[in-house]
Parts: sequence; structure tokens; C-alpha cells
Amino acid sequence: MDVIVIAVIIFFLAVIFSMLGLGGSLVYVPLFYWLGIDMLVAIPTALLLNGITSSSAAITYYRKKMIDLHMATPFVLASTIGAPIGAYFTKFVSVGTLLWILSVVLLLAGARMLLSGNKDSEGNNESVGRKKRFIIGICLGFVIGVFAGLLGLGGGVFIVPVLIALGYETKRASATSAFIVLFSSFSGFFGHLGTGHLDVTLMAYTALAAFIGGQVGSHLMHSKMKSKTIKQMFGVVLWIMAVKILSGLM
Repeated sequence: MDVIVIAVIIFFLAVIFSMLGLGGSLVYVPLFYWLGIDMLVAIPTALLLNGITSSSAAITYYRKKMIDLHMATPFVLASTIGAPIGAYFTKFVSVGTLLWILSVVLLLAGARMLLSGNKDSEGNNESVGRKKRFIIGICLGFVIGVFAGLLGLGGGVFIVPVLIALGYETKRASATSAFIVLFSSFSGFFGHLGTGHLDVTLMAYTALAAFIGGQVGSHLMHSKMKSKTIKQMFGVVLWIMAVKILSGLM
């Protein structure tokens, strides 16, 4: 398929995922595979786009003061440590078991997003002291990092529901998640640079599309989207992912 057409597809996906605080790698990898792109090229390209989409959105969210850096920082530090540990233990746990666990987690998280009602938390997290938030961020960030390493994910699908459960307003949770995810994404991408499995032309066009899409999506989320709508979109995405995984197991 023509690289311009692929870039257009990436643009629209980046718009959607940037609004949800996700990078989109869970969709980018299978998309490239279905388009006939070699998996060894698809994976680093998806990680790059994941990081660029998240970075583009995070720029907007940082300017709008929507990111909670006091919670994001320990999440970044702990998840960076937890991810390689989780990746190491993948050889001790069957893939089938991991996928069943992931699908159940996604179904439960999606149900919470879709069925939690219209009322959104506003500022409840501010009642939690910075020290307590740091400890919570370290503990949860490590667990999510391990889980993400086990399953090969960026972690955004876990971070947003966790932050909302902690009392974060949906938009603030998505914005903070975008900031956290960009670090794990670029870390994974740089790990693939030495492999030589890179399509520079594909990366250049799709990276530009992802950045522009991230800008459009983040501005739409900040000024146009309601928290309820974002929460419902996130829930639908989680359920689609869970169904896709379960269909492959059955």
C-alpha cells in the first residue's frame, strides 16, 4: 500500500488515541502486519509512532497544565524498572495464560469506564499528599511496568483506569497517561535501533502524521470533548481489544 495512504490512516488513529492518553501501538502493530509490512519493521515503527503520538499530545496537555507531574514522575521511574523484569519472566509463564489475564483485566477496566455513570471526579486526587502520591505512583507504576513488560504493552491501557480509580478527572488521567507512555515507547524504540530493521521512508511519513494527529486529538480533547465521552470511548477500545484477544484464544 502507498505510504501516503498509510500515513493518512495513522493520522486518524493518532487523533483518537491521543484523546485517550494512549500511543496506539496495540493497533499500529497489527495494522502494519495486515498491510503486508514485515513484523520486524512493524514493531519498531509502531513504538516510534506510539512515542510521537504520546509526545505530541503531552506537549498540548503540559501547556494546558493538565498533567500531574507529581504522580507521573514516580510512575515513569518505577515502570521503567518493572518493564524489563516483566519481560524477563515471560519465559516462565505461558503466552495463553498471559493473554487470558490481559483479556479479563481489559474487560473489567472497560466495564468500569462504560458503567461508572456520568459523574466525574474533580480534584479528589489533590486531597492526597505529594508524599503519598509518590509512594502510590512507585508501587502501581512498578506493577503496571511488570505487567506491561510481560504482555509487551506501553501501559496506557492500565494507567488511565488506575488514575481514574484514584480520583482523577478523566481528562487529567488521560493527559498524565500520555506523558508517562512516551517514555516507555521511546525506550523500546531505541532498543530496536541496533537491529537494522527500519524503513526510514515509512517512519518519516507516518511519524509526521502521528505528530499532527496527536496535536489535533489533544486539542479536541481539551476544548471539545466531554469527560463522559472520553470515558466511554476508552471503555469501547478496551472491550474491542479484549474481544480480539479472546477470539484468538478460542
